[in-house]
Amino acid sequence: MLLSAAAEYASFSLNMWSLLSLSLVLSLLISPSITLPNGAPENVCNSMLPFHGGGIPPLQTTSPFRITPVTSVVGSGQVLNIDIESFPANVVFKGFMLQARNRFPPNQVVGHFELTDESAVKLINCGGERTTATHTNTQPKKDLTLEWIAPADFKGEIVFNGTIAQDYDKFWVGLVSAPVKVVESGQNPTSVVGISTTRRPPVTTGTPSYVAPTSARIEIVDPIYEGCGVSKGCFGFPEGCVETRNCRAVVATIVQGERYIFEMKSGYNRPAYIAVGLSNDAKMGDDSVIECVPEQGTIKAYSSWTFAGPYGVSRQGIAQNFIQLKRSTFEDGVIYCQVERDSMTTVKGQRFDLINGKYHLLLATGSSADSTHVSYHDIGRHVSGVPLALAEVGHVQGSSKLLLRLHGAFMLTAWIGTASLGILLARYFRQTWVGSQLCGKDQWFAWHRFLMVITWLLTMAGFVIIFVEIGGWSQAQNPHAILGTVTTVLCFLQPIGAYFRPHPGTKRRPLFNWLHWLGGNVAHIVGIVAIFFAVKLQKAELPEWLDFILVAFVAFHVFMHLIFSVLSWIQIGGCVSERRNSQRVTSFPMADMTPSRTSMSSADRKQDAAFSGFRKVMLFFYILIIAAFVIALVVIAVLAPIEDAVESIKNQIMN
Repeated sequence: MLLSAAAEYASFSLNMWSLLSLSLVLSLLISPSITLPNGAPENVCNSMLPFHGGGIPPLQTTSPFRITPVTSVVGSGQVLNIDIESFPANVVFKGFMLQARNRFPPNQVVGHFELTDESAVKLINCGGERTTATHTNTQPKKDLTLEWIAPADFKGEIVFNGTIAQDYDKFWVGLVSAPVKVVESGQNPTSVVGISTTRRPPVTTGTPSYVAPTSARIEIVDPIYEGCGVSKGCFGFPEGCVETRNCRAVVATIVQGERYIFEMKSGYNRPAYIAVGLSNDAKMGDDSVIECVPEQGTIKAYSSWTFAGPYGVSRQGIAQNFIQLKRSTFEDGVIYCQVERDSMTTVKGQRFDLINGKYHLLLATGSSADSTHVSYHDIGRHVSGVPLALAEVGHVQGSSKLLLRLHGAFMLTAWIGTASLGILLARYFRQTWVGSQLCGKDQWFAWHRFLMVITWLLTMAGFVIIFVEIGGWSQAQNPHAILGTVTTVLCFLQPIGAYFRPHPGTKRRPLFNWLHWLGGNVAHIVGIVAIFFAVKLQKAELPEWLDFILVAFVAFHVFMHLIFSVLSWIQIGGCVSERRNSQRVTSFPMADMTPSRTSMSSADRKQDAAFSGFRKVMLFFYILIIAAFVIALVVIAVLAPIEDAVESIKNQIMN
């Protein structure tokens, strides 16, 4: 009895230690969600897009807020008051970002603000000093007046472009005021036609009705999207971003006779480069690349070459005379360039004929580069689905992500679902449903074997699929690939070891039991940690808030193990009657893990162990919650990026 209790205590301690260690590791992996209660940072000067919740999209509905200049004409060097108002008047906002821009391309930020209320407003530098106003806190605001100074050397029309946040997950981007004409100083400004110069409309009793803004919204279109699908081919990521004109990176191909021009732009996450490659096989390796790289504030264009093994890209030994930088800008972390390439070139012995040939486009952007090459595309990468004749104009679709999504769905189902349930059954349900068998085996063993076979099949399929998708070893600076391989190897060995397990009662059987238990639990823990690291992979396009769902799963899984372990310890501690104690079977007897009629007396097998009814209820509850976790995670992985999928569904419903 002492040996049995010691083995049980060791098993319990190791299991709890594994679960608690996993919880600690996961808590360290999750980077906290940092809000911006003190105003917008300068790295969003161009997009004016809040990074709320790892990527909550702005609302597309009509905003209850409007930006109102008090006059339609202002003299250069003079002060203009701008009101941020809400209609109805009782609607409050918590944050804002406002700047004046030249109404016509290139839509530059102009003028500067005066700081009039330090408790509510602060000024940041976007292409110039004090050019942008933002909030200092998230206290509710009903209306706000700002002072803007027109530039002394500017004449023309401007509009005020703003982002206004009613709450953390409810904000509008791209709100535009009525145009204001900046004239030579000394001319008399006039009132804006059709816009009240009062701070807000008269307050009425009762609930005021919504009043739509009287000024028409002016849509400022990024010039790179003009002519997409009509006069030039455009390709960007995430998928569908060209239609919404909101790409993280985009390339446009313009063909004018025998002139082939590549127009590229990226400002997402302050990239260190943007590059486009021409590929024969849609995979990295033996591709001719054009890079646009900021160096000391100016854009430089380079040609380079990719290598398949080991993966990499280099400019060394590559001629630079067949490309020519035509136009470029680098403002507020946004890279823009136009590069003309010769229609006929030979690079590394491979001929590129842009007139007669068809090529896949490889679009990539990353956060680092040096003097000889660009680094890994950690910000984003996308590949066109079919080879393209660059002279053909139309919408360019990306390559299929079916295999990538299947890999995610298979691994999530295996290690969040079937493996978790299979391990739980083997550990705590050996003396439940006594006398009931399935396919000649005890219920717990039959279901455990079935679930682990499903886990094995899904894992092997997912492992093969991702190698086919990537075409080799992952080049991402992320331990997900290593952890996934360790999980797959352990999973592969488990059924082989089980097939050759020693017979119950033999000398080596306890050693097998320990090794089988250890291999299964280590594979489960490493598999879950690998899933956490998958959230960080750019290619997966998973939202950062997915970490919280995974943490909730781990907490629930640990909680259920604690409940079942406490029940087992109550049995071992003698809190049940001696009659029941005489027929108990420990929750994880390391002496024998297989159903054997010789391993316990016939009296032991006539009835379920104590608390079996409660165990069955808790098992049913566990299956429901685990199924909900699996469904939610698989849906998010398959539809990734989920925010874009949800927005697309909303638009389809509204239309």
